[in-house]
Amino acid sequence: MNRVGQGGARRTVLVVEDDDSIAMGLEMNLSAEGYRVLLATDGESGLSLARGGGIDLLILDVMLPKLNGFELLRMLRAERYTMPVIMLSARGAEMDKVMGLELGAEDYITKPFGLAELLARVKAVLRRDAIARGDDANTIRAADLEIHPSTREVRRGGKLVELTATEFDILFCLVSAGGRVLSREQLQAKVWGPSHHGTPRTVDNFILQLRTKLEDDTANPRHLVTVRGVGYRFVV
Repeated sequence: MNRVGQGGARRTVLVVEDDDSIAMGLEMNLSAEGYRVLLATDGESGLSLARGGGIDLLILDVMLPKLNGFELLRMLRAERYTMPVIMLSARGAEMDKVMGLELGAEDYITKPFGLAELLARVKAVLRRDAIARGDDANTIRAADLEIHPSTREVRRGGKLVELTATEFDILFCLVSAGGRVLSREQLQAKVWGPSHHGTPRTVDNFILQLRTKLEDDTANPRHLVTVRGVGYRFVV
């Protein structure tokens, strides 16, 4: 069974845990459930992987070398990373649980724990996160991009990207084309209407703005691709 998002992409779980036996057990069981699993054994490497984007869920131990789980979570939330987090700890003190939840964790599990319980909580957290984000059958996932038509939100590496209404409309037109090329004239008609008196250069300017916000290399775009002499298309 593959655990996939609404847009068809396999869900990625990052496990940050320095106990090898626990980490291996989580990796084996999550993989068996169809999740893609990334592992980190200290806080610094976990933070680096989380910042890399594409993480659907973070399972985070509290007691870690180099950077503890509370510090790691505090930094991610301060940087506006929104992936849901389940914290693990051998410490069951109420104040530890309160701290984790106040820092932005969705759940807190005390060690030792049963794998069946943890897997059930993983499913529940991902389900709640999908509802909160407004994910639907039209959600598009392309590398580190998430495009949510129902809420008109775009996220890159889990972080919200601020788009103007026109920028989103152009992006959604290209995404909805399913890989087909749209000419500048087609984009103008779809976004501004047939009576718009702008020029094709207007579309070019908006594409450039979108690339600046969504592409790693605007000169060699990965998603918003130019088809010379024709127009543009979106590549997943």
